[in-house]
Amino acid sequence: MDKKNREKPRGLRAIRFLAALWCAKLTVPLLKITRHNGTNFPGEIAMKICPEFLRYLDKPARVLAVTGTNGKTTVTNLLCDTLTAAGHRVLSNRAGSNMYPGVATALLTGVNIFNRCSCDTAVLEIDERSSRLIFPHLTPEIMAITNLFRDSIMRNAHPQFIADFLTRYIPRGTKLVLNADDLISSAVAPENERVYFGIERMSTDVTECVNRLNDMRICPKCAGRLEYEYLRYHHIGRVRCADCGFESPAYDYAGADASLETMTVTVRDRGGEGRYGLISDSIFNIYNLVTAVAMLREYGMDHAEIQKYISQVKLVGTRHTDEEVNGVHVINQMAKGLNALACSRAFDYIASQPGEKEILLLMNCLSDERHWSENVCWLYDADFEFLADPSIHVIVTGPRGKDYFLRLKLAGVKDEQMDYVRDEFEAADKLYLRPGSSVFLLYGADDSLDLAFRVREKVLKLAKEAKR
Repeated sequence: MDKKNREKPRGLRAIRFLAALWCAKLTVPLLKITRHNGTNFPGEIAMKICPEFLRYLDKPARVLAVTGTNGKTTVTNLLCDTLTAAGHRVLSNRAGSNMYPGVATALLTGVNIFNRCSCDTAVLEIDERSSRLIFPHLTPEIMAITNLFRDSIMRNAHPQFIADFLTRYIPRGTKLVLNADDLISSAVAPENERVYFGIERMSTDVTECVNRLNDMRICPKCAGRLEYEYLRYHHIGRVRCADCGFESPAYDYAGADASLETMTVTVRDRGGEGRYGLISDSIFNIYNLVTAVAMLREYGMDHAEIQKYISQVKLVGTRHTDEEVNGVHVINQMAKGLNALACSRAFDYIASQPGEKEILLLMNCLSDERHWSENVCWLYDADFEFLADPSIHVIVTGPRGKDYFLRLKLAGVKDEQMDYVRDEFEAADKLYLRPGSSVFLLYGADDSLDLAFRVREKVLKLAKEAKR
Protein backbone atom coordinates (compact mmCIF):
# COMPACT_ATOMS: atom_id res chain seq x y z
CA MET A 1 0.00 0.00 0.00
CA ASP A 2 1.31 3.43 -0.97
CA LYS A 3 1.74 5.38 2.27
CA LYS A 4 0.94 8.60 0.41
CA ASN A 5 -2.65 7.37 0.11
CA ARG A 6 -3.29 6.35 3.70
CA GLU A 7 -3.00 8.01 7.07
CA LYS A 8 -4.44 6.77 10.34
CA PRO A 9 -6.46 9.28 12.38
CA ARG A 10 -5.74 9.60 16.09
CA GLY A 11 -7.87 10.42 19.13
CA LEU A 12 -11.00 12.48 18.50
CA ARG A 13 -10.21 12.53 14.79
CA ALA A 14 -10.45 8.75 14.72
CA ILE A 15 -13.85 8.86 16.42
CA ARG A 16 -15.12 11.50 14.03
CA PHE A 17 -13.80 9.60 11.03
CA LEU A 18 -15.41 6.31 12.08
CA ALA A 19 -18.70 8.07 12.75
CA ALA A 20 -18.53 9.58 9.26
CA LEU A 21 -17.69 6.20 7.70
CA TRP A 22 -20.49 4.33 9.45
CA CYS A 23 -23.11 6.99 8.70
CA ALA A 24 -22.05 7.19 5.06
CA LYS A 25 -22.11 3.41 4.62
CA LEU A 26 -25.55 3.24 6.22
CA THR A 27 -26.95 5.62 3.59
CA VAL A 28 -25.96 3.27 0.73
CA PRO A 29 -28.58 0.54 1.43
CA LEU A 30 -31.12 3.20 2.41
CA LEU A 31 -30.72 4.85 -0.98
CA LYS A 32 -31.25 1.49 -2.69
CA ILE A 33 -34.36 0.78 -0.62
CA THR A 34 -35.83 4.17 -1.49
CA ARG A 35 -34.74 3.79 -5.14
CA HIS A 36 -32.60 6.91 -5.20
CA ASN A 37 -29.38 7.13 -7.22
CA GLY A 38 -27.43 9.27 -4.74
CA THR A 39 -23.92 8.83 -6.17
CA ASN A 40 -22.81 11.91 -4.19
CA PHE A 41 -24.92 11.66 -1.06
CA PRO A 42 -22.87 9.19 1.07
CA GLY A 43 -19.72 11.20 0.40
CA GLU A 44 -21.47 14.46 1.27
CA ILE A 45 -22.64 13.00 4.59
CA ALA A 46 -19.13 11.77 5.39
CA MET A 47 -17.53 15.13 4.56
CA LYS A 48 -19.96 17.05 6.75
CA ILE A 49 -19.11 14.88 9.74
CA CYS A 50 -15.38 14.64 8.96
CA PRO A 51 -14.02 17.24 6.49
CA GLU A 52 -10.78 15.23 6.16
CA PHE A 53 -12.66 12.00 5.42
CA LEU A 54 -10.83 11.28 2.16
CA ARG A 55 -7.46 11.75 3.86
CA TYR A 56 -8.07 8.91 6.34
CA LEU A 57 -10.05 6.57 4.10
CA ASP A 58 -8.16 3.37 3.27
CA LYS A 59 -7.48 3.13 -0.46
CA PRO A 60 -6.43 0.42 -2.91
CA ALA A 61 -2.73 -0.20 -3.43
CA ARG A 62 -2.95 1.20 -6.94
CA VAL A 63 -4.91 4.30 -7.96
CA LEU A 64 -5.50 5.30 -11.58
CA ALA A 65 -7.17 8.59 -12.46
CA VAL A 66 -8.62 10.17 -15.59
CA THR A 67 -9.41 13.84 -16.13
CA GLY A 68 -9.90 16.19 -19.07
CA THR A 69 -12.68 18.07 -20.83
CA ASN A 70 -14.12 15.24 -22.92
CA GLY A 71 -13.82 11.46 -22.94
CA LYS A 72 -12.94 10.88 -19.30
CA THR A 73 -16.07 8.84 -18.51
CA THR A 74 -15.55 6.57 -21.53
CA VAL A 75 -11.86 6.07 -20.72
CA THR A 76 -12.66 5.37 -17.07
CA ASN A 77 -15.22 2.73 -18.07
CA LEU A 78 -12.80 1.11 -20.52
CA LEU A 79 -10.14 0.86 -17.81
CA CYS A 80 -12.54 -0.39 -15.15
CA ASP A 81 -14.17 -3.03 -17.34
CA THR A 82 -10.87 -4.30 -18.77
CA LEU A 83 -9.17 -4.59 -15.37
CA THR A 84 -12.25 -6.27 -13.87
CA ALA A 85 -12.37 -8.79 -16.73
CA ALA A 86 -8.67 -9.47 -16.16
CA GLY A 87 -9.41 -10.50 -12.57
CA HIS A 88 -8.56 -7.35 -10.63
CA ARG A 89 -10.75 -6.16 -7.76
CA VAL A 90 -11.62 -2.68 -8.97
CA LEU A 91 -13.64 0.13 -7.47
CA SER A 92 -14.64 3.15 -9.53
CA ASN A 93 -16.95 6.13 -9.68
CA ARG A 94 -18.06 4.97 -13.11
CA ALA A 95 -21.51 6.46 -12.57
CA GLY A 96 -19.87 9.75 -13.53
CA SER A 97 -19.94 11.49 -10.14
CA ASN A 98 -16.47 12.92 -10.49
CA MET A 99 -16.33 15.67 -7.86
CA TYR A 100 -15.06 15.33 -4.29
CA PRO A 101 -18.23 13.75 -2.80
CA GLY A 102 -18.54 11.29 -5.69
CA VAL A 103 -14.91 10.18 -5.39
CA ALA A 104 -15.35 9.77 -1.61
CA THR A 105 -18.53 7.73 -2.19
CA ALA A 106 -16.74 5.41 -4.63
CA LEU A 107 -13.81 4.83 -2.30
CA LEU A 108 -15.92 4.18 0.80
CA THR A 109 -17.75 1.38 -1.01
CA GLY A 110 -14.43 -0.49 -1.10
CA VAL A 111 -13.81 -0.53 2.65
CA ASN A 112 -15.50 -2.37 5.50
CA ILE A 113 -16.76 -0.78 8.70
CA PHE A 114 -13.24 -0.99 10.12
CA ASN A 115 -11.83 1.02 7.18
CA ARG A 116 -10.03 -1.87 5.51
CA CYS A 117 -10.00 -1.81 1.73
CA SER A 118 -10.77 -5.06 -0.12
CA CYS A 119 -9.91 -3.85 -3.65
CA ASP A 120 -6.50 -3.80 -5.28
CA THR A 121 -7.14 -0.98 -7.77
CA ALA A 122 -9.15 2.22 -7.93
CA VAL A 123 -10.04 3.79 -11.29
CA LEU A 124 -11.32 7.31 -10.68
CA GLU A 125 -12.79 9.90 -13.00
CA ILE A 126 -11.87 13.31 -11.59
CA ASP A 127 -13.38 16.66 -12.50
CA GLU A 128 -10.63 19.13 -13.36
CA ARG A 129 -11.79 21.80 -10.93
CA SER A 130 -12.19 19.25 -8.10
CA SER A 131 -8.47 18.41 -8.21
CA ARG A 132 -7.90 21.20 -5.69
CA LEU A 133 -9.96 19.30 -3.10
CA ILE A 134 -9.08 15.71 -4.00
CA PHE A 135 -5.34 15.63 -4.62
CA PRO A 136 -4.19 16.83 -1.18
CA HIS A 137 -5.63 13.53 0.11
CA LEU A 138 -5.05 11.25 -2.88
CA THR A 139 -1.98 10.64 -5.08
CA PRO A 140 -2.79 8.68 -8.23
CA GLU A 141 -0.02 6.40 -9.41
CA ILE A 142 -0.92 7.11 -13.05
CA MET A 143 -3.29 9.75 -14.44
CA ALA A 144 -4.47 10.41 -17.99
CA ILE A 145 -5.50 13.84 -19.26
CA THR A 146 -7.64 13.16 -22.31
CA ASN A 147 -7.71 16.73 -23.69
CA LEU A 148 -8.50 20.29 -22.67
CA PHE A 149 -11.07 22.35 -24.59
CA ARG A 150 -13.43 25.18 -23.84
CA ASP A 151 -16.07 23.84 -21.49
CA SER A 152 -18.72 25.43 -19.30
CA ILE A 153 -17.66 29.08 -19.39
CA MET A 154 -19.09 29.89 -15.96
CA ARG A 155 -17.10 27.07 -14.28
CA ASN A 156 -14.03 26.61 -16.44
CA ALA A 157 -13.40 29.95 -18.13
CA HIS A 158 -10.72 29.04 -20.70
CA PRO A 159 -8.77 25.78 -21.28
CA GLN A 160 -5.46 27.43 -20.40
CA PHE A 161 -6.92 28.37 -17.02
CA ILE A 162 -7.78 24.70 -16.42
CA ALA A 163 -4.31 23.62 -17.58
CA ASP A 164 -2.70 25.98 -15.06
CA PHE A 165 -5.14 24.79 -12.40
CA LEU A 166 -4.15 21.16 -12.94
CA THR A 167 -0.46 22.02 -13.00
CA ARG A 168 -0.85 23.61 -9.59
CA TYR A 169 -2.65 20.70 -7.91
CA ILE A 170 -1.55 17.44 -9.58
CA PRO A 171 0.81 15.63 -7.14
CA ARG A 172 4.43 15.57 -8.31
CA GLY A 173 4.57 11.81 -7.70
CA THR A 174 1.87 11.07 -10.28
CA LYS A 175 2.94 9.77 -13.70
CA LEU A 176 0.99 11.46 -16.48
CA VAL A 177 -0.37 9.95 -19.69
CA LEU A 178 -0.89 12.92 -22.01
CA ASN A 179 -2.38 13.63 -25.43
CA ALA A 180 0.52 14.70 -27.67
CA ASP A 181 -1.97 15.92 -30.29
CA ASP A 182 -3.31 18.50 -27.83
CA LEU A 183 -0.73 21.21 -27.06
CA ILE A 184 -2.80 22.50 -24.15
CA SER A 185 -3.13 19.31 -22.07
CA SER A 186 0.29 17.94 -23.09
CA ALA A 187 1.97 20.90 -21.36
CA VAL A 188 0.33 20.30 -17.96
CA ALA A 189 2.58 19.73 -14.90
CA PRO A 190 5.92 19.87 -16.78
CA GLU A 191 7.89 18.59 -13.76
CA ASN A 192 5.96 15.29 -13.59
CA GLU A 193 7.11 12.07 -15.21
CA ARG A 194 5.09 11.65 -18.41
CA VAL A 195 4.39 9.62 -21.53
CA TYR A 196 2.48 10.74 -24.61
CA PHE A 197 -0.13 9.13 -26.84
CA GLY A 198 -1.56 10.23 -30.17
CA ILE A 199 -2.90 9.11 -33.54
CA GLU A 200 -0.78 9.13 -36.68
CA ARG A 201 -1.99 10.75 -39.88
CA MET A 202 -5.41 9.63 -41.13
CA SER A 203 -6.87 9.96 -44.61
CA THR A 204 -9.50 12.41 -43.34
CA ASP A 205 -6.97 14.84 -41.82
CA VAL A 206 -6.57 18.42 -43.09
CA THR A 207 -4.03 21.20 -42.56
CA GLU A 208 -6.36 24.14 -41.88
CA CYS A 209 -8.97 24.33 -39.13
CA VAL A 210 -12.58 24.34 -40.37
CA ASN A 211 -14.09 24.63 -36.88
CA ARG A 212 -15.19 27.79 -35.15
CA LEU A 213 -12.96 26.96 -32.18
CA ASN A 214 -9.18 26.74 -32.39
CA ASP A 215 -7.44 27.71 -29.15
CA MET A 216 -3.88 26.93 -30.33
CA ARG A 217 -3.10 29.29 -33.20
CA ILE A 218 0.19 30.73 -31.95
CA CYS A 219 3.36 29.13 -30.60
CA PRO A 220 3.43 28.91 -26.77
CA LYS A 221 7.21 29.54 -26.86
CA CYS A 222 7.71 32.48 -29.24
CA ALA A 223 4.17 33.54 -30.25
CA GLY A 224 4.88 32.67 -33.89
CA ARG A 225 2.22 31.16 -36.12
CA LEU A 226 1.76 27.42 -35.70
CA GLU A 227 1.66 25.27 -38.82
CA TYR A 228 -0.19 21.95 -38.77
CA GLU A 229 1.40 18.88 -40.30
CA TYR A 230 -2.08 17.40 -39.99
CA LEU A 231 -5.21 18.57 -38.19
CA ARG A 232 -8.10 16.43 -37.02
CA TYR A 233 -10.53 18.90 -35.48
CA HIS A 234 -10.29 22.18 -33.58
CA HIS A 235 -6.69 22.33 -32.25
CA ILE A 236 -6.09 18.56 -32.23
CA GLY A 237 -3.24 17.51 -34.52
CA ARG A 238 0.54 17.64 -35.10
CA VAL A 239 2.02 21.13 -35.17
CA ARG A 240 5.32 22.91 -35.66
CA CYS A 241 6.40 26.51 -35.28
CA ALA A 242 8.34 27.71 -38.35
CA ASP A 243 9.97 30.51 -36.31
CA CYS A 244 11.47 28.67 -33.33
CA GLY A 245 11.11 24.99 -34.24
CA PHE A 246 8.75 24.16 -31.36
CA GLU A 247 6.68 21.07 -32.18
CA SER A 248 4.26 18.53 -30.73
CA PRO A 249 5.79 15.87 -28.44
CA ALA A 250 6.79 12.52 -29.94
CA TYR A 251 4.42 9.59 -29.35
CA ASP A 252 5.24 6.93 -26.77
CA TYR A 253 1.96 5.25 -27.69
CA ALA A 254 1.02 5.75 -31.34
CA GLY A 255 -2.36 4.93 -32.81
CA ALA A 256 -1.45 3.78 -36.33
CA ASP A 257 -3.42 2.66 -39.39
CA ALA A 258 -6.68 3.78 -37.78
CA SER A 259 -9.56 2.85 -40.05
CA LEU A 260 -13.28 3.51 -39.71
CA GLU A 261 -13.85 1.01 -42.52
CA THR A 262 -12.26 -1.96 -40.74
CA MET A 263 -13.06 -0.45 -37.32
CA THR A 264 -9.53 -1.15 -36.06
CA VAL A 265 -6.44 0.71 -34.89
CA THR A 266 -2.91 -0.47 -34.11
CA VAL A 267 -1.31 0.84 -30.93
CA ARG A 268 2.50 0.81 -31.06
CA ASP A 269 5.01 1.43 -28.29
CA ARG A 270 8.56 0.46 -27.45
CA GLY A 271 7.42 -2.84 -26.01
CA GLY A 272 5.41 -4.01 -28.99
CA GLU A 273 2.06 -3.42 -30.66
CA GLY A 274 -1.51 -4.63 -30.70
CA ARG A 275 -4.41 -4.37 -33.14
CA TYR A 276 -7.61 -3.23 -31.42
CA GLY A 277 -11.26 -3.07 -32.48
CA LEU A 278 -12.81 0.40 -32.23
CA ILE A 279 -15.64 0.94 -29.75
CA SER A 280 -17.54 3.20 -32.19
CA ASP A 281 -17.13 4.74 -35.62
CA SER A 282 -16.08 8.19 -34.36
CA ILE A 283 -12.56 9.62 -34.37
CA PHE A 284 -13.17 10.93 -30.87
CA ASN A 285 -13.52 7.41 -29.52
CA ILE A 286 -10.32 6.30 -31.27
CA TYR A 287 -8.55 8.71 -28.93
CA ASN A 288 -10.45 7.28 -25.96
CA LEU A 289 -9.37 3.75 -26.90
CA VAL A 290 -5.71 4.71 -27.40
CA THR A 291 -5.75 6.55 -24.07
CA ALA A 292 -7.08 3.47 -22.29
CA VAL A 293 -4.52 1.18 -23.94
CA ALA A 294 -1.68 3.53 -22.94
CA MET A 295 -2.93 3.57 -19.35
CA LEU A 296 -3.21 -0.22 -19.22
CA ARG A 297 0.29 -0.60 -20.65
CA GLU A 298 1.62 1.74 -17.96
CA TYR A 299 -0.32 -0.31 -15.41
CA GLY A 300 1.71 -3.34 -16.52
CA MET A 301 -0.54 -5.30 -18.88
CA ASP A 302 0.81 -6.60 -22.20
CA HIS A 303 -0.90 -6.05 -25.54
CA ALA A 304 -2.21 -9.61 -25.82
CA GLU A 305 -3.90 -9.38 -22.44
CA ILE A 306 -5.39 -5.95 -23.18
CA GLN A 307 -6.65 -7.14 -26.57
CA LYS A 308 -8.34 -10.13 -24.97
CA TYR A 309 -10.32 -8.20 -22.39
CA ILE A 310 -10.90 -4.77 -23.93
CA SER A 311 -12.62 -6.40 -26.92
CA GLN A 312 -15.45 -7.35 -24.55
CA VAL A 313 -16.14 -3.73 -23.53
CA LYS A 314 -19.06 -1.80 -25.00
CA LEU A 315 -20.00 1.87 -24.83
CA VAL A 316 -22.10 2.72 -21.78
CA GLY A 317 -25.80 2.69 -22.62
CA THR A 318 -26.33 6.14 -21.14
CA ARG A 319 -23.81 7.51 -23.66
CA HIS A 320 -24.89 5.77 -26.84
CA THR A 321 -27.64 3.34 -27.85
CA ASP A 322 -28.77 2.30 -31.32
CA GLU A 323 -31.94 0.33 -32.08
CA GLU A 324 -33.64 -0.34 -35.39
CA VAL A 325 -37.45 -0.36 -35.46
CA ASN A 326 -39.54 -0.76 -38.60
CA GLY A 327 -36.62 0.32 -40.79
CA VAL A 328 -35.70 3.37 -38.67
CA HIS A 329 -32.50 3.61 -36.61
CA VAL A 330 -33.21 5.34 -33.27
CA ILE A 331 -29.96 6.54 -31.70
CA ASN A 332 -29.54 8.07 -28.27
CA GLN A 333 -26.29 10.02 -28.15
CA MET A 334 -24.90 12.19 -25.40
CA ALA A 335 -23.82 15.63 -26.62
CA LYS A 336 -22.47 17.39 -23.56
CA GLY A 337 -24.45 20.58 -23.10
CA LEU A 338 -22.66 23.91 -22.56
CA ASN A 339 -19.70 22.33 -24.38
CA ALA A 340 -19.18 23.55 -27.94
CA LEU A 341 -16.56 20.91 -28.72
CA ALA A 342 -18.74 17.93 -27.74
CA CYS A 343 -21.71 19.22 -29.72
CA SER A 344 -19.55 20.06 -32.75
CA ARG A 345 -18.18 16.51 -32.75
CA ALA A 346 -21.72 15.12 -32.56
CA PHE A 347 -22.95 17.36 -35.39
CA ASP A 348 -19.96 16.49 -37.59
CA TYR A 349 -20.51 12.77 -36.96
CA ILE A 350 -24.23 12.97 -37.81
CA ALA A 351 -23.60 14.95 -41.00
CA SER A 352 -21.07 12.32 -42.14
CA GLN A 353 -23.58 9.47 -41.85
CA PRO A 354 -25.29 8.23 -45.04
CA GLY A 355 -28.99 8.63 -45.79
CA GLU A 356 -31.67 10.83 -44.28
CA LYS A 357 -31.11 12.01 -40.70
CA GLU A 358 -33.41 13.54 -38.11
CA ILE A 359 -32.23 15.20 -34.92
CA LEU A 360 -34.19 15.89 -31.76
CA LEU A 361 -32.18 18.42 -29.72
CA LEU A 362 -32.81 17.71 -26.03
CA MET A 363 -29.71 19.39 -24.59
CA ASN A 364 -30.30 21.53 -21.49
CA CYS A 365 -34.01 20.70 -21.41
CA LEU A 366 -34.02 20.73 -17.61
CA SER A 367 -31.89 23.86 -17.22
CA ASP A 368 -33.34 26.75 -15.23
CA GLU A 369 -34.61 29.25 -17.80
CA ARG A 370 -33.78 32.18 -15.53
CA HIS A 371 -30.12 31.26 -15.12
CA TRP A 372 -27.26 29.71 -17.09
CA SER A 373 -27.02 32.58 -19.56
CA GLU A 374 -24.04 30.75 -21.07
CA ASN A 375 -26.59 28.36 -22.57
CA VAL A 376 -26.83 31.04 -25.24
CA CYS A 377 -23.22 32.15 -25.66
CA TRP A 378 -21.69 28.68 -26.08
CA LEU A 379 -24.00 28.03 -29.02
CA TYR A 380 -21.96 30.46 -31.07
CA ASP A 381 -18.76 28.47 -30.52
CA ALA A 382 -20.40 25.22 -31.67
CA ASP A 383 -20.35 24.19 -35.34
CA PHE A 384 -24.08 24.14 -36.08
CA GLU A 385 -23.02 24.74 -39.69
CA PHE A 386 -22.54 20.96 -40.03
CA LEU A 387 -26.33 20.66 -39.86
CA ALA A 388 -26.95 22.91 -42.91
CA ASP A 389 -27.41 19.83 -45.05
CA PRO A 390 -30.62 19.02 -46.98
CA SER A 391 -30.49 15.43 -45.70
CA ILE A 392 -30.97 16.62 -42.11
CA HIS A 393 -34.22 17.51 -40.35
CA VAL A 394 -33.83 19.20 -36.94
CA ILE A 395 -36.42 19.53 -34.20
CA VAL A 396 -35.57 21.93 -31.36
CA THR A 397 -37.38 21.72 -28.06
CA GLY A 398 -37.20 22.58 -24.37
CA PRO A 399 -36.42 25.83 -22.53
CA ARG A 400 -33.65 26.78 -24.97
CA GLY A 401 -35.43 25.68 -28.13
CA LYS A 402 -35.82 29.17 -29.57
CA ASP A 403 -32.15 29.90 -28.94
CA TYR A 404 -31.26 26.75 -30.88
CA PHE A 405 -33.68 27.75 -33.64
CA LEU A 406 -32.01 31.16 -34.04
CA ARG A 407 -28.52 29.65 -34.00
CA LEU A 408 -29.51 27.12 -36.69
CA LYS A 409 -30.89 29.89 -38.91
CA LEU A 410 -27.62 31.81 -38.57
CA ALA A 411 -25.76 28.60 -39.46
CA GLY A 412 -27.61 28.42 -42.78
CA VAL A 413 -30.16 25.74 -41.90
CA LYS A 414 -33.32 26.43 -43.91
CA ASP A 415 -36.72 26.91 -42.30
CA GLU A 416 -38.15 23.83 -44.03
CA GLN A 417 -35.45 21.71 -42.35
CA MET A 418 -36.48 22.78 -38.84
CA ASP A 419 -39.37 22.53 -36.40
CA TYR A 420 -39.77 24.04 -32.94
CA VAL A 421 -42.00 22.46 -30.29
CA ARG A 422 -41.69 23.59 -26.69
CA ASP A 423 -42.77 20.30 -25.08
CA GLU A 424 -40.19 17.53 -25.40
CA PHE A 425 -42.73 14.73 -25.79
CA GLU A 426 -44.87 16.59 -28.34
CA ALA A 427 -41.69 17.35 -30.30
CA ALA A 428 -41.35 13.65 -31.14
CA ASP A 429 -44.59 13.87 -33.16
CA LYS A 430 -42.79 16.07 -35.70
CA LEU A 431 -40.41 13.27 -36.73
CA TYR A 432 -40.89 11.88 -40.25
CA LEU A 433 -39.60 8.39 -39.30
CA ARG A 434 -39.09 7.29 -42.89
CA PRO A 435 -37.69 3.79 -43.59
CA GLY A 436 -33.91 3.85 -43.96
CA SER A 437 -33.55 7.06 -41.97
CA SER A 438 -31.69 7.61 -38.68
CA VAL A 439 -33.13 9.53 -35.72
CA PHE A 440 -30.60 11.03 -33.30
CA LEU A 441 -31.76 12.06 -29.83
CA LEU A 442 -29.06 14.38 -28.50
CA TYR A 443 -29.03 15.10 -24.77
CA GLY A 444 -26.52 16.61 -22.37
CA ALA A 445 -24.70 15.27 -19.34
CA ASP A 446 -26.49 17.76 -17.07
CA ASP A 447 -29.94 16.76 -18.26
CA SER A 448 -32.14 14.01 -16.90
CA LEU A 449 -31.35 10.65 -18.44
CA ASP A 450 -34.84 9.66 -17.43
CA LEU A 451 -36.30 12.39 -19.67
CA ALA A 452 -34.11 11.39 -22.62
CA PHE A 453 -34.99 7.71 -22.36
CA ARG A 454 -38.71 8.39 -21.91
CA VAL A 455 -38.66 10.47 -25.10
CA ARG A 456 -36.76 7.63 -26.77
CA GLU A 457 -39.48 5.16 -25.78
CA LYS A 458 -42.08 7.37 -27.43
CA VAL A 459 -39.97 7.62 -30.60
CA LEU A 460 -39.58 3.83 -30.69
CA LYS A 461 -43.33 3.43 -30.28
CA LEU A 462 -44.06 5.95 -33.06
CA ALA A 463 -41.59 4.20 -35.37
CA LYS A 464 -43.18 0.84 -34.64
CA GLU A 465 -46.68 2.12 -35.31
CA ALA A 466 -45.78 4.11 -38.43
CA LYS A 467 -47.65 2.94 -41.56
CA ARG A 468 -45.48 1.83 -44.47
